[in-house]
Amino acid sequence: MLAIAGLTNAQTPTKDNTKSKNEVVTTQDIKWGWLNPLRGDKSPAAGQLWGDRTDTLASGFLVKFKKGFSSPPHIHNVTYRGVVIKGLLHNDDENAKHMWLPSGSFWVQPAGEAHITAADGEENLAYIEIQEGPYLVKSTIEAFDNGERPVNVDKSNLVWLSANDITWVSNKSDVETAFLWGNHNEGELRASLIKLPADFKGEIKNLSLNFRAVIIQGNLMLQLPEYKETYKLNAGNYFGAEKNSTHYITVKDDQEVIIYIRANGKFEVLATTDNE
Repeated sequence: MLAIAGLTNAQTPTKDNTKSKNEVVTTQDIKWGWLNPLRGDKSPAAGQLWGDRTDTLASGFLVKFKKGFSSPPHIHNVTYRGVVIKGLLHNDDENAKHMWLPSGSFWVQPAGEAHITAADGEENLAYIEIQEGPYLVKSTIEAFDNGERPVNVDKSNLVWLSANDITWVSNKSDVETAFLWGNHNEGELRASLIKLPADFKGEIKNLSLNFRAVIIQGNLMLQLPEYKETYKLNAGNYFGAEKNSTHYITVKDDQEVIIYIRANGKFEVLATTDNE
């Protein structure tokens, strides 16, 4: 349980009072720009999933790195949390030995902490989330200590719990969960990874004001509640959910699916059968 203990030592947001809505962002919907416009094509590309990283509120976006990319030392004005979707990423002090984080790994970069970011895969993609904006890149001469500490968790160090260990996943499923950050107290903001087995069929019911999900690994079919439209979602795609809405999901491939879920309260994962 050391990985979980390490995560809870970092300061984390506890509330997000923005109401999420039933929406889907697929690959073709993503609009790409430069993460740091001042550096142009020397900067990684950024694609917005929800919110607006140039505004003052919370937001989530994709960052795409070229193979061999390595940033100069820098700081950010806000803390961000990241999950590796594709490739190999390193995020640490400029003098630290490279620790390449593969798909499914998680890290936290505190505001004001000097660091570099590097990439070593043929394709390198990460999901980044901030609690407040705008997201800015600044010189290390402006470095400061905000009391938080960086966290790097390789996917092999995550602690996965089975459906028998958690009350909000139906016991007849093989769904697993790894907690990442936040407290699971009533109404508090938290994030976790949900692992759906191959051939899973079921539903996710959102019981909270704010629910946002990003596909980290695999492909799934998602059906929105009110429109009855069905979407195929791939790694890097996003869906949001209104409070008390139910989204129907099917894993049709022979590969398991991992979803990052950020929710301001409770949600339920239920498995169904063809007879239900």
